[in-house]
Amino acid sequence: ASCRNESVWIQRIMGSPDLYRESGRKPSASVNFITCHDGFTLADLFAYEKKYNLENGENNKDGGDDNWSWNCGTEGPTADSEINDLRLRCAKNAMTLLMVSQGVPMLYMGDEMGRTQRGNNNAYCHDKEWNWLDWNLVAQNAGLLRYTRLLIAFRRAHASLHRPDWFTGEDGIGSGYTDISWHGVEPEKPDWGEHSHSLAFMICGQHDHALGGCGEFLYAAFNMHTEPLDFALPRLPAGWSWRLLADSSRPSPEDIYERGHEPLLPADARLSLIPKSCVLCLGREDIVNGHG
Repeated sequence: ASCRNESVWIQRIMGSPDLYRESGRKPSASVNFITCHDGFTLADLFAYEKKYNLENGENNKDGGDDNWSWNCGTEGPTADSEINDLRLRCAKNAMTLLMVSQGVPMLYMGDEMGRTQRGNNNAYCHDKEWNWLDWNLVAQNAGLLRYTRLLIAFRRAHASLHRPDWFTGEDGIGSGYTDISWHGVEPEKPDWGEHSHSLAFMICGQHDHALGGCGEFLYAAFNMHTEPLDFALPRLPAGWSWRLLADSSRPSPEDIYERGHEPLLPADARLSLIPKSCVLCLGREDIVNGHG
């Protein structure tokens, strides 16, 4: 499938060529972020659907009203473990999407450790303890911090995730694969309909190697549906196998693996993704007489 699809999500994952390519700019022109200093923190993005800015002294009129947030079923803090698990999963999904997109990723400090502003989306005016960065969160949310650190290390190791030029959707090096391909629950059948619930893509390892990277294939799949979805993995070259790098639905430390410890997936594996979850897989060449 051509990467010239007009879907906004597809464009953003590729570094926004719809905004920058025509003027001669490169993917590095795109600065990508989920949250920033204006608006909710990442934790609050999945905990509040309304802003709580009364402490700012402007009758809750300051700060944006269109927050594109979701409270996962309950407004504000909760002791419900299912909702808290869902919120953490959504935060990891957002981190994953950010780190596999072209362009320059930007993190709002504290998001990697679950910092909250208690639903205040315009908290700049408060020099108070609740608005400072609480370093105790390093231990309290160690799993999210570890997940983010390993995602960043993974991104740095894969040249195809910070390309100097745009994806073409073509095979310019004779690898037998386009530089990027788009999929749905079935390979080569992207779910780009009006009511899409899934997103999956694969980046060719040979194209990564041509850019000076490690040469691994990357497959990313996102299930944003309210029901589980099974994803069939795209084919790899003969003698290559898929390994699981990350699964946002799993508890730490099984949610992301350190390099060299990614578990091997069966040749005919279908990945069952629970609602609101994502996976990353690596395609790696097998070692003779065994798997790498």
